[in-house]
Amino acid sequence: MQDTHDLPHSDITKNILHCCFEVMNSLGCGFLESVYTNALIVSLTDIGFNVRTNTSFEVMFKNRSIGLFIPDILVENAVIVELKCCEHLLPEHQTQLINYLKVTDIRVGLLVNFGRRSLQYKRAYHPAYPAACDPANPVLSLNPSSSNATCH
Repeated sequence: MQDTHDLPHSDITKNILHCCFEVMNSLGCGFLESVYTNALIVSLTDIGFNVRTNTSFEVMFKNRSIGLFIPDILVENAVIVELKCCEHLLPEHQTQLINYLKVTDIRVGLLVNFGRRSLQYKRAYHPAYPAACDPANPVLSLNPSSSNATCH
């Protein structure tokens, strides 16, 4: 098991999680995500963190902008915090966070769920997840020498 002190930005993520527990212990579960976002922003700024919201990042494909995404909270320009209010964190939530890390080139993210009686969280570190999902495999062969396209 890896010591969390060896992980990048472990001091920041430890403080973010402390603030998340503070918010959860004070508010409990059952509010909208926006309520937890606002409470977490208050808690994080009270301890001196630089917190940004509504910061948009471009998603690029073939050197063209194809869309924007806005993470819930960006702390110290080093950690993306993605908040959820759901029964269970799903693999899709983690994939979403990993894609955010990939697009921003930020390496550390926290996925936090306020939707249960006890706080759930996952820490993501981008180099540990080089792709959010498996590479796509071609369905049809595009080999020009073949007279028929074949399925793989």
